[in-house]
Amino acid sequence: MKSDTQYNYLRLKAANKVKRLKGFYFHLFLYLIVNLAWFLFLLLSNHLSSYYEYGFWGMGYGHVSTAVIWGVVLIVHYLLISGMKLSFSKKWEERKIQEFLGEEKQYWE
Repeated sequence: MKSDTQYNYLRLKAANKVKRLKGFYFHLFLYLIVNLAWFLFLLLSNHLSSYYEYGFWGMGYGHVSTAVIWGVVLIVHYLLISGMKLSFSKKWEERKIQEFLGEEKQYWE
């Protein structure tokens, strides 16, 4: 009975991981399609000249700045679903406490 419960728990956990990964892939696909469409629009409508006139960030269009900011958000999304914690976890706190206690221990001996 215990193995069935454990299997169901692991299956649920794996299904949740797949769901988050699927969300990331959709986010990545959307990022690529929207930025490609925007670039093609600027290219075909001859608005790319604004990059030469107003600099890299394309004054008024903001295509590059939007793509860069959205790209950073996409990277953060990937880090979150891959299991990398962006905040300090309880394990990290406990390790640091033990480390500092080890440093303080030399003063007490």
